[in-house]
Amino acid sequence: MRNRGKVYWDWANPELHFRNYDERLSCGTLINVQVRTSTLNVTQLFFGIYGAKGLLLLEENHPDCQGQTMTTAMAWGLQRACDWISEMLPAPTTPLPKPLPRRGSRFNR
Repeated sequence: MRNRGKVYWDWANPELHFRNYDERLSCGTLINVQVRTSTLNVTQLFFGIYGAKGLLLLEENHPDCQGQTMTTAMAWGLQRACDWISEMLPAPTTPLPKPLPRRGSRFNR
C-alpha cells in the first residue's frame, strides 16, 4: 500500500483520462508513473517513488510536458524516477571474494 502525499492528491482528478505504470525494483522500491491529458489538451505527468513498505520517498508533478505525447512523457518520467533512485539510493555493494588461498584451506598454512 502506498502512502500518497500532498503532491499526488493535488494532482489527482478522476474525471480525466490517464495512463498508469507501476514498476517494483528488486530492492522493493516502487515507481508509479501516471500521465494524462488535461481539458486544455496539455500532457501532464505525475510520478511517485515509494519504499518497500509504501513509505513516500518522492513525488513530482509536471503540469505541462510541452509538446510531448502521453507515451513520451511517461517514458521521460520513468527515466527521471530511475535517475533519482540511482543517485539517492545507491545499489547495495556485495563484498568481494577473498583472495586465494583462503584461510582454512589446505593450501593456506
